[in-house]
Amino acid sequence: MCGIAGIWGEPDKLVLNSMLEEITHRGPDGKGEIFKDEFALGHNRLSIIDIDGGTQPMTNEDKSLTLIFNGEIYNHNEIKKDLNSHEIETDSDSEVILHLFEDEGKDVVKRLDGMFAFAICSNKDVFIARDPLGIKPLYYGYKNDNLYFSSEIKSLVKATNDINEFPAGHYFTNSQGFKKYYDLPTIPDKFSEDIEKITNNIREKLEDAVIKRLMSDVPLGVFLSGGLDSSLISAIARKNTEGILHSFAVGTPQSADILYSEEISKYIGTKHHTFKYDMKEVLEILPEVIFHLESFDPALVRSAIPTYFVSRLAQKHVKVVLSGEGADELFGGYHYLKKISNTKEELYRELKNITGNLHNTNLQRADRITMANSIEGRVPFLDIELIEEASKISPELKLFFKESDGSLIEKWILRKVSEAYLPQDFVWRKKEKFSIGTGTAEILESYADEAITDNEFSKRNLISDVEIKSKEELLYYKIFKQFYSSSNILKTIGKSRSLNPGVVYH
Repeated sequence: MCGIAGIWGEPDKLVLNSMLEEITHRGPDGKGEIFKDEFALGHNRLSIIDIDGGTQPMTNEDKSLTLIFNGEIYNHNEIKKDLNSHEIETDSDSEVILHLFEDEGKDVVKRLDGMFAFAICSNKDVFIARDPLGIKPLYYGYKNDNLYFSSEIKSLVKATNDINEFPAGHYFTNSQGFKKYYDLPTIPDKFSEDIEKITNNIREKLEDAVIKRLMSDVPLGVFLSGGLDSSLISAIARKNTEGILHSFAVGTPQSADILYSEEISKYIGTKHHTFKYDMKEVLEILPEVIFHLESFDPALVRSAIPTYFVSRLAQKHVKVVLSGEGADELFGGYHYLKKISNTKEELYRELKNITGNLHNTNLQRADRITMANSIEGRVPFLDIELIEEASKISPELKLFFKESDGSLIEKWILRKVSEAYLPQDFVWRKKEKFSIGTGTAEILESYADEAITDNEFSKRNLISDVEIKSKEELLYYKIFKQFYSSSNILKTIGKSRSLNPGVVYH
């Protein structure tokens, strides 16, 4: 896991260095640069796989191609078996990408199972790609006919005011521009409704997804908030891990997350670590969190606070963590979904929509905040094979109508899956949002109500370039603008549906 930055056009060492300097938190273990006639590439490394041999930028055998890469390729050992014509010099997944590109060109992206943002340059061509869902971040912009790209906005603004998000599931070449290579599954002709078959298939795919993501040459742990999603991932990781498995949870002293996480940790057998924070600590860390998050969306900021604290806690013990992002989108976990007309087609479209927009909502939060603390976050629920399996399930088994009391149970089918791993009373308890479970939401909402006067809120349209819907959002926006003044950045801001159910995605 790393931070990357590059220039396609006229190389500029000062600019590239300033871009890399802004993202040293993404890769404190090493720094590399290369300058050629047509490009400059830079890399800050967080060593996870092949600690001694995975230094970047990396070149092929004849030095004609140069790679910078951020991510993890879980099937790199399988791909390596097909690279017999190459001299493999390292055990890193980075080298596999480079040689596979030599053999298969732009189709390299179709072979990679993992999360990635990478660039491969020669003196004539540039190839840049981002993983199917945008788990790993990438931004780009132009200035004076030069193309600049980097892992984070704060880095890219050192080179240009033209700020754009590199689209998920796309690649770019200097000759053809952007090309889409991945789409989420379309609505099936017939949904699967066999509960036993579904639960068996999801368990198999989820176990496979977790096992893949246990690949690491450094200590690995799990975020265990005490909610269903993280508890399920933690239980499967514990089942498939030898020795100690560290787990981490944070919250206010009497928060639900602290209590439930301790209960689940004892049940599955992890070495559990907790951190309890108060209002003062939340407000002190708020500007730093918004700076790293690169967003002022209220739902993201709320959940980014506990993510920051738990990442900081985890960093003392491990370098890689597994988390539960993506389960709500795949299996219908948000409360607002209950307001949608419960037709299979409409609910399917909404779940597909929010899954496709994770790249600048919860995935952005997960990446930025873990990397702000120099740890790598992995998201098993967003394994492509699991996504495709989940897309076959009838939405009525995700948001399930309970005839006895007329209620709708979110993530019903995932709860059925979880029965094989977790206590029954835990599996079927009511869901709470991460920020609510940790006690953070109440602190932030109360503070915003005091910090932003009614008069200031009434004049919000005079100071903002976007629609502001609450005092809380205005508070975050004002902090955000202290770090990111250009209005060009605003188009990168994702809007979470959980607090803005009427927001329109494009």
